[in-house]
Amino acid sequence: GVQFNIETKIDLKNPDLAPDPSTFARLVVDLVRKHGMEKRVIVQSFDFRTLKEVRKFAPELRLSALYSGAPKSFVQIAREAGSTERPVEIVSPHFSLVTIEEVHAAHDAGIQVVPWTANTPAIWRDLLDARVDAIISDDPAELIAWMKSAGLR
Repeated sequence: GVQFNIETKIDLKNPDLAPDPSTFARLVVDLVRKHGMEKRVIVQSFDFRTLKEVRKFAPELRLSALYSGAPKSFVQIAREAGSTERPVEIVSPHFSLVTIEEVHAAHDAGIQVVPWTANTPAIWRDLLDARVDAIISDDPAELIAWMKSAGLR
């Protein structure tokens, strides 16, 4: 039941450190397919160009738009990272941007919300109260222990 969250990273200030978005997407897709991991992989990125390229090469893969800017509609972020016709399946905002209203609107549009990087019980509680679909944490073992102690897992 393990899923793999693969993040592509391109530094716009140092583009020579990574392939261009199309080549990067092709390399990721080729490896995912080589290992038969299509159903177990989510590709995430702050660089929406890469997500759009992955979608072209592998429309079956789940995509997640990482986001850390000014507050913005999660549905709008999903459309910007994908398209109006086919938004990405997951929006991953910084945890501080999560509101119950945004999560509800995303869910109504069929989009999951998976915030990052939440590392304290108070933040975890707030995110669960907002009904997020999952939580990205630097300490997953502690998050799991907390969820168990709270009777949530």
